[in-house]
Amino acid sequence: MKSSRALLAFLYRWVWETDLGPLPAWRAIPLRMLRILHAVIRDLAAGQLTLRAMSLVYTTLLSLVPLLAVSFSVLKGLGVHYRVEPLLHNLLEPLGEQGVEITTRVIGFVENIRADVLGTVGLAFLIFTVVSLIQKIEAAFNATWRVSTNRSLRERFSNYLSVLLVGPLLVVSALGMTATIAHSEQAAEMVVVLGPLLDLMGRLLPYLMVIVAFTLVYLLVPNTRVRVRSALLGALVAGFLWESVGWAFTSFVAGSGNYTAIYSAFATMILFMIWLFLSWLILLTGASFAFYHQHPEYLVHGPGSPMLSNRQRERGALAALLLIARRFQRGEPPCSTAWLATRLSLPELLVRALLEPLEAAGYLTRTDADPPALLPARDLASMRLDEVLGLVRDARGTSQAEGVHDVELEPVDRLLGDLEEAMARQLESTTLADLCASSGAPPEETALARRAG
Repeated sequence: MKSSRALLAFLYRWVWETDLGPLPAWRAIPLRMLRILHAVIRDLAAGQLTLRAMSLVYTTLLSLVPLLAVSFSVLKGLGVHYRVEPLLHNLLEPLGEQGVEITTRVIGFVENIRADVLGTVGLAFLIFTVVSLIQKIEAAFNATWRVSTNRSLRERFSNYLSVLLVGPLLVVSALGMTATIAHSEQAAEMVVVLGPLLDLMGRLLPYLMVIVAFTLVYLLVPNTRVRVRSALLGALVAGFLWESVGWAFTSFVAGSGNYTAIYSAFATMILFMIWLFLSWLILLTGASFAFYHQHPEYLVHGPGSPMLSNRQRERGALAALLLIARRFQRGEPPCSTAWLATRLSLPELLVRALLEPLEAAGYLTRTDADPPALLPARDLASMRLDEVLGLVRDARGTSQAEGVHDVELEPVDRLLGDLEEAMARQLESTTLADLCASSGAPPEETALARRAG
């Protein structure tokens, strides 16, 4: 028992305390992947990913038929609506015979929906249900990517309209191309010549299609810029889990006769909900892998997001202000919070938290660009550094009283008061303009700022 604990402690220190900087790539990459894996498992154990997956299951059950109805209407206008049933059957294939039953019933519901019978209110409710599903999915991905800002109403309308109208057409076109290639004479001749290779490709094709689909989801859904490499890594993980868990779930359903005997007519619905939950959980797990790969600054030892000490908060705020002011003085393009996060080696979430009180106090302003950039909101000579530090310190304060006055604690209060007075005298009349003038930027910083900005 003690030896196993010692081994786990050694592995934990080896993974988290090893400096990746001087290591060659063949050693640093596996260690980084282990850190990402540990962070994702920790998030799963914390329960946030599980809760979001459960929420999406409920929303999916409510919105599945309206979503298919809208897609069915679009495809029916193009004369390819018959492709919906095979697509849904493929998604529910791990359910076995229950998947076929659910597919038949859902398609029956969809075909019975008529706009002239629904009326204006019913049609509006149908569209609202579909939009709420897409909105819920976007919110889940934004939470995984630590994005607190939502898309504007105009962006949401255009994106959701594209998903509802163009998405079904692209999916059906891809399936049609695959079926055409598979049944063409050239493909039949190639099967004779390259039989084993094509057999292998046929086995890998489901994985490849799922990976491509997941990569597009990770790139387009979160309200942030996702790198292709990070999205591809998350899609590889999610695609492997999707096919592997689907195979295991098929085996489970095949041997679940007892569940049918116990739950009777509810067995199909219960298995369907379990598969929906696993599907959303796999998709969010892949998103979490992509997030940690793109933002390694969030890879910390303990649970939760990284935290800053008071000294780190003060240094981070002043350093961010200095970088913003220098770029403004040079006439260079303003910097975004993502650029500042990379420059300061801090998570973007913490950089935004540091700068929020300064924006609220009128020291900084945001541009209308996408993503928004930061500019000084007033003259640099009017920004006193003691006021800036005071805003940073008070940003995390509470409205609770400091406590009842105690004579024995007066030395503590006097000491803190003396420290405040000493700092005020040191920074008296010192402004951000003085800080910019006190030390010039290194020659290489200008080139770095131009490349990163």
